[in-house]
Amino acid sequence: MSNPSLFGRRAAAPPTVPQGDVLGEYATYPEAQKIVDRLAKADFAITGMAIVGSDLKTVERITGRMTYGRAALAGAASGSWVGLFFGLVLFLFSPEPNFSLVLAAALIGAGFGMMLGIVSYAVNRRRRDFSSTHQVLAGSYQIIIDPSQTARARLALAAASAGAEPPASADERDQT
Repeated sequence: MSNPSLFGRRAAAPPTVPQGDVLGEYATYPEAQKIVDRLAKADFAITGMAIVGSDLKTVERITGRMTYGRAALAGAASGSWVGLFFGLVLFLFSPEPNFSLVLAAALIGAGFGMMLGIVSYAVNRRRRDFSSTHQVLAGSYQIIIDPSQTARARLALAAASAGAEPPASADERDQT
């Protein structure tokens, strides 16, 4: 028995890997996604299915050399978005809306972002002189399905690829 929390609710269960049958294994996520889409279009109950990526890898793609100019430009871009957001909030809740307030907030945000970008680059310059993007990729993707639905899913996929209607489940036959 677990102890109830201060607010009377139990803590959420820790995340777990879905259990069931492997409907198929695919090299890319779009391939696995297409199979689930085909099942959905065939009116198969896809609730409870999962696409599980295995053999995860972190990929960092180098996009270029970092310079003071690039740091300033990146900082100005992110700062202008923050300023634009605050400017729009002020515009929406202002008693006398003035659109120049939005523009001014975006410019002020760009200025502060540019300064922050330059200072951040100057502090970290010798540790990281390049810009990059990060991705987490899987080596393969499996579609996991409830074991009681595996045979029907395979039939629905076969029917969908042949262009025919998938066979009705026992529940659907009972309703008619």
